[in-house]
Amino acid sequence: MKLPSLNLQILWGAVLGVALGAYFHGLGAQHPWVHGGVYAAGLVGSLFIDLLKMILIPLVFCSIAVGIANLRQHQQMHRVWVSTLIFFFSSMSIAITLALLAVNYFQPGAGMHLAMFEQAMQNFQAKQLPLPEFVAQFLHGLFLNPFAALAQGDVLAVVSFALIVGIALVLGGERYKNLLLLMQEGLALSMQIVGWVMRIAPLGIMALLIKLVAMQDVAMIASLAKFIAVVVGTTLLHGVVVLPLILYLITGKTPLWFWRSSREALVTAFATSSSSATLPVTLRCTTGQLQVNPAIAGFVVPLGATVNMDGTALYEAAAALFIANLVGIELSLGQQLIVFITAMIAAIGAPGIPSAGMVTMVMVLQSVGLPAEAIAILLPIDRLLDTLRTTVNVEGDMVGSLVVQKLVAQK
Repeated sequence: MKLPSLNLQILWGAVLGVALGAYFHGLGAQHPWVHGGVYAAGLVGSLFIDLLKMILIPLVFCSIAVGIANLRQHQQMHRVWVSTLIFFFSSMSIAITLALLAVNYFQPGAGMHLAMFEQAMQNFQAKQLPLPEFVAQFLHGLFLNPFAALAQGDVLAVVSFALIVGIALVLGGERYKNLLLLMQEGLALSMQIVGWVMRIAPLGIMALLIKLVAMQDVAMIASLAKFIAVVVGTTLLHGVVVLPLILYLITGKTPLWFWRSSREALVTAFATSSSSATLPVTLRCTTGQLQVNPAIAGFVVPLGATVNMDGTALYEAAAALFIANLVGIELSLGQQLIVFITAMIAAIGAPGIPSAGMVTMVMVLQSVGLPAEAIAILLPIDRLLDTLRTTVNVEGDMVGSLVVQKLVAQK
């Protein structure tokens, strides 16, 4: 009997995971089946993510170093760099603009009061970091001891070191041909291991979604329903309309073709809520189903997984305006411009800072004088929204690869 394709298995796993999670949620947290089922799902889901993270660092390092060396041989590196950065900046700018427009129009949080969330705010200690210090730590995090970065899984520092190694391989030419060959073999080996890990992806994704759906706080979701609806709607608008439209206008590729070819990575991103953990799957999809030149994909995708965060930028801008509505403060156009800039910086992130996601969100709030403690309101719904924004983050990286390949190919 022939098994369905991996794409179809992953889709079935996701549907079954959501259904079982909803069933467990209906039974209640105290039910013995729920306790055992969620525990087992947590074990399987953690194993799947750990396997992806295990191969992440060697894959990122080899793919970027080899990608740069191969691109430079074809005199394309400059065009790839420029096209990639323009796309990343443009797509994040559009995402943040959509968030600001949507929140200004629908006004989620207006009429509510912070007193409703007083207990949550009292129990939360915001880790505060001023913008200048954040930027300093971010720049410091780019260039770490490469062995420490590799050992600690610091993706951004590994990307920086791989970029430098790739440039050195190009400048060294024939002198380093054996080292380049070794890295090419390392990349091929890493991709083979990714293929093995993906065999358990349907089970891992099902387990992650069981745990996610079963553990949701329905009361908190109901109280923040309008904000959730605005964020979900805007994120879907960016992911379902804006990015596919950019792809179609530049490459001529249809959205249906893209979603069918990228489904494996998108479903994995939704289940894991981690661009980094999904990166091995994203690279596999981009070079395989989407047929992007491995040299271009090996540069654009790992870099995008660390700095191109459309969904995250959109969410942080929307959250800042939502909290301003809760507090009863109307942000001026100038203040919203500050939110725009800060959300983009925050979305890029700063590895090495404890609770980095929360710190960056606090930074956006502080930039316009909003109470940092109000971030506690968002914590119960953050995991739910994280699934969608991570999916859009990963989609942006794959669309970016296709766009850059088309732009570089044009004379």
